[in-house]
Amino acid sequence: MKHLWIRFGCFITGYNYNILKNCSEAAFKSVKKYTAAMLIVCILWFFIGFTFAHRYLSLSLPGCILAGTLSTIIIIQVEKQIVLSIHPSRLLLFFRGCLAFMMSILGAVIIDQILFEKDIEIEKISYVSAKVDRILPSKTEELRKQIAALDTTISKKEQERDNYIQDISKHPTTTAKTTQTATKRVPVQTVATSGRDSTVWKTLSDVVVASTLLPNPKIALLPSLDSTIGAMRQQRAQRENELLGIKPALEKEMKASTGFLDELTIMKQMLSASPVAFCFWILWILFFLFIEMLVLFSKLGDKSNDYEKVVLHHMNLQMRRLDALGKRFE
Repeated sequence: MKHLWIRFGCFITGYNYNILKNCSEAAFKSVKKYTAAMLIVCILWFFIGFTFAHRYLSLSLPGCILAGTLSTIIIIQVEKQIVLSIHPSRLLLFFRGCLAFMMSILGAVIIDQILFEKDIEIEKISYVSAKVDRILPSKTEELRKQIAALDTTISKKEQERDNYIQDISKHPTTTAKTTQTATKRVPVQTVATSGRDSTVWKTLSDVVVASTLLPNPKIALLPSLDSTIGAMRQQRAQRENELLGIKPALEKEMKASTGFLDELTIMKQMLSASPVAFCFWILWILFFLFIEMLVLFSKLGDKSNDYEKVVLHHMNLQMRRLDALGKRFE
């Protein structure tokens, strides 16, 4: 359990504990300082990653924890680029500064959307209302076309029904004629052949026509036609109800589907309209920027300690051994 915090610091910063334990107190203090600075950044970005996943990605608790952990791992790997550099180049310092600036803006934006949540909800009302007003004409026009089409179809069906009723009133019954044919054989003449008489027969057909009164067949069509007209009227009433409630439904849908970019647009409108909110947002950016640059400034402000000299010494010894082996095999 001895030097537990130092061991944890070596794990975070990438220092080798076996080398560090033989170094001076100055190297120990450097590890403690880098560990503290990196923990501040990691805690902030764990919270940012967790909140972003919960608010905008709608992940469950394990998913949010995983998102926060991934954010922390990324931050640790980024900071190690500076901590483990003995003499960081200007290009590395420049890119780390640019990265810190971008990360500070992203962090401030996400945090501010949480801090300004109540204000964003108030501004969201007017934002959603304006968005609905742009979409509403096309939606209502589509419903009106459907209602007009249903009215036309219902009128045709009702006219067809009236024609059936008029025809039924004039002709409640119809005459159905049935024809039956009966055949019979009758003798025509008798012919004497070879002393014998033979009779010649002829086949005759009798046609019998019978008339039967039946109800008008259009009577059977009326129930199905009435059912069709009733269904169309229900559809028309449903479309009218949708037309009456389309604006509240659209507003509810828009509020439920408001995403990160929508809230970013709302916050931009808030910042442009309120100097107080803009100044507060700038303060958050500077706060994140200075925290992001904390490890970098700590590295630049430190002189080389004995840990780094030991690492360089080990590197030089290894290079000399490799050079000697190379000359031996030449």
